[in-house]
Amino acid sequence: MTNGYLLSFEGPDGAGKTTVLERLLPLLREKVSQPILVTREPGGVQISERIRDVILDVNHTQMDSKTELLLYIAARRQHWVEKVAPALDEGCLVLMDRFIDSSVVYQGAGRGLDKAAIAWLNDYATDKRKPDLTLYFDVPSEVGLERINQNASREVNRLDLEALELHQKVRNGYLALAESESDRIVTIDATKPLDEVVKEAYDTVLRFLEKAVL
Repeated sequence: MTNGYLLSFEGPDGAGKTTVLERLLPLLREKVSQPILVTREPGGVQISERIRDVILDVNHTQMDSKTELLLYIAARRQHWVEKVAPALDEGCLVLMDRFIDSSVVYQGAGRGLDKAAIAWLNDYATDKRKPDLTLYFDVPSEVGLERINQNASREVNRLDLEALELHQKVRNGYLALAESESDRIVTIDATKPLDEVVKEAYDTVLRFLEKAVL
């Protein structure tokens, strides 16, 4: 049994979750006494970052959907065993920019792969550990893609180049998941001004932590 808490930040492309996480971090560090680890998927450690490069390379458009899934799972496992699990064992508050839900919605809802197989692979990679809390930042697909196109400094990856239909399937997958696991997933309207989104995320995390330590 781990001692820390695992919080994941999820959302379709262009939802702004990474920006929110960056703004949220200093606020939490002022308020929370336990050490905080911020990391991302795919990536977080050297091997997983190398796998990330392969997955998101814009030249790899011929990648098979199952290959894509298995690469994500491989990156997840290495990240988990090398970085995330040890941090949880040490009592850290771990903030993850994407985690298991991304595979469920991108490769499941988006690519149409078997969701039971994805669930099994996620369990296998993480020793059946789910986030204690997931913040889902919701934004219409058209808005998310427009944000991506307008942000010249953002990394453009292979998934950004997919047709609108895939992004809509991903968003619908997130909405369905948030409804089915409402005890874990909190939905935040990411179309609001950034300051409001950050405040809602901050308040959500603090409410969880206050409840968790009681």
